[in-house]
Amino acid sequence: MDKNIKIYIAGHRGMVGSAIARRLASAGYTNHVTRTHAELDLTSQAAVMQFLEQEKPDYIFLAAAKVGGIHANNTYRAEFIYQNLMMEANIVHAAWQAGVQRLLFLGSSCIYPRDCLQPIREEYLLTGPLEQTNEPYAIAKIAGIKLCESYNRQYGTQYVSVMPTNLYGPNDNYDLNNSHVLPALIRKTHEAKVRGDKELVVWGSGKPMREFLYVDDMADACVFLMENGVSEGLFNVGTGEDVTIRELAETVMSVVGLKGEIVFDASKPDGTPRKLLSVDRLHELGWRAQTSLRDGIAKTYTDFLTRAAE
Repeated sequence: MDKNIKIYIAGHRGMVGSAIARRLASAGYTNHVTRTHAELDLTSQAAVMQFLEQEKPDYIFLAAAKVGGIHANNTYRAEFIYQNLMMEANIVHAAWQAGVQRLLFLGSSCIYPRDCLQPIREEYLLTGPLEQTNEPYAIAKIAGIKLCESYNRQYGTQYVSVMPTNLYGPNDNYDLNNSHVLPALIRKTHEAKVRGDKELVVWGSGKPMREFLYVDDMADACVFLMENGVSEGLFNVGTGEDVTIRELAETVMSVVGLKGEIVFDASKPDGTPRKLLSVDRLHELGWRAQTSLRDGIAKTYTDFLTRAAE
């Protein structure tokens, strides 16, 4: 593939976008187009259209999104559905208008029904009710998938959608008020260690099962699909393995070096009981995740310590 193609990474400062930028650079793709939120408001249709008409990239990675954990999703429901709908609709439509033939849209595994058969296959989309705590965000992401499908069908574009499982890694959000479970656990465990606590309080029952994917593996899957000319479809991206929240907390405690007991706060929500993705489609194409959960957590903890020291 031509290493000089112009690639626009929407959301290049976020965890996923920055990982895609790293992966592209390591593969020799250096012609990146990026804009910060201050430079380009992706919720403004006119601004996005003007930008893509001027730049006319060859490929777009649509990684820009408003994201957060259970608390943030459930509290800021209007913001999550509005901002995500606007960003994806503006970029997909403007990409088509500007003649951009290839695009990769990044969604989330929360698009699938709450009580889904496991492991979750791509065809299970829209077969049952969603998890209520993050329904607005999930509906926005489902709309993104349908945007890509519809523009492909009507206009012959080559827009692909990928649905990652729970992501974590460098450049994550460690704010306890709106972060996801793993970065929140890393911060809580580190702070408990600093205080000399003998216990770690974890939300929920500890029984839900979750799958976690190191973000650099996610970026690798995205570049893999680009380089292999995949032109349409929906692809789950994950490891194909899951752990309980208790097992996750125990691994984080081991990596951080906190010795003590886990105490579960049953007054807090568990969210979806289990969410394991089938990654057969990507495996059949020849892609597999490479980073083990413990190794990924160790790298992420190093990133957390580096950021905390800044």
